[in-house]
Amino acid sequence: MSAARQAPDILSAEFAADPYPAYRVLREEEPLFWHEAMRSYVVSRYEDVERVFKDRRAEFTTDNYSWQLEPVHGRTILQLDGREHAVRRALVAPAFRGADLQEKFLPVIERNSRELVDAFRGKGSADIVGDYATRFPVNVIADMLGLDRADRSRFHGWYTTVIAFLGNLTGDPEVTAAGERTRVEFAEYMIPVIRERRADPGDDLLSVLCAAEVDGVRMSDEDIKAFCSLLLAAGGETTDKAIASILANLLAHPDQLAAVREDRALIAAAFAETLRYTPPVHMIMRQSATEVEFSGGVVPAGATVTCLIGAANRDTRRYRDPDRFDIFRDDLSTTSAFSAAADHLAFALGRHFCVGALLAKAEVETGLNHLLDALPDLRLADGFDPVERGVFTRGPQSLPVRFTPTPA
Repeated sequence: MSAARQAPDILSAEFAADPYPAYRVLREEEPLFWHEAMRSYVVSRYEDVERVFKDRRAEFTTDNYSWQLEPVHGRTILQLDGREHAVRRALVAPAFRGADLQEKFLPVIERNSRELVDAFRGKGSADIVGDYATRFPVNVIADMLGLDRADRSRFHGWYTTVIAFLGNLTGDPEVTAAGERTRVEFAEYMIPVIRERRADPGDDLLSVLCAAEVDGVRMSDEDIKAFCSLLLAAGGETTDKAIASILANLLAHPDQLAAVREDRALIAAAFAETLRYTPPVHMIMRQSATEVEFSGGVVPAGATVTCLIGAANRDTRRYRDPDRFDIFRDDLSTTSAFSAAADHLAFALGRHFCVGALLAKAEVETGLNHLLDALPDLRLADGFDPVERGVFTRGPQSLPVRFTPTPA
């Protein structure tokens, strides 16, 4: 096994511009390779990434998050394993599914989406990224937590800084320092609010987290602050890019957009296919707990393993014609796409499956419904071809569209 030479380096400008040809080469020629700059082994085939995520033999840990996430969030649920992880997940998970999601938070999602869409629906043009996608999920999370709407600009600033930190694969010291400052600022803001909610709870998510108890365990102020920080970043960034990507994919395939307009039940299939075809998160890391054999060789114990989700989701061994966007494909299950049994890899799998998957689904379905209802004859601006940006996370940088103006 050697460093991959046939494909552009995954930190290069060429790769960032279009990683998919490189992914193809890596899957076929270098399914496991050592990346010196990231000090990580990289896997790209579906079977290998699936194995890491499902981790049926306890071969991997999330110890990597101690250096990848902890400097900016504090110690989060993602770093935990065993009973400690199970209990913490049991404390937070109920708020993101079932009655709480439908009764408490779906109205919050719908209100925030309508407010943003109503601001531009009468203009005949908009940038779906700047005017909607980057704002919608962060506004939703702030409202779910019951935080002051007057502070939204601060949330957006923290969100932007944290996302830059997480994508700082080259270790830019200024980006690192800004992320670490955000951790301090966010804690100074959140800890007093958490203490207020403990003393005077409401019906918001923050109050739910303060009161949650499983097997005699409750979350500390630091636990809650770290989870809120993670939620703001992970929940905002992934949904932001998912909304922009699903619309870009549908606009690039007018026949499929027409089908979704006609039958909104197809939105779930369009979202599942977007998660496979252009996932918001292109790589997730784990640490090997023991020596592990992959398709292309062996990884020693204690190594960082980078799983290329964007490559694995286009593996011809798993999907037919994987470089084609097709919401009607029969080798991707919509039914299980938003559960730990998903057959795409965008939300990870197993015990660390994304706890906010159903929240993301609710946001994307609500948002796309509102956009399609409010924007007749929606189309890309003349001459515009959507361009994805990003390596760690990836999505359209802008998405200017035109439509017939409608009153709010």
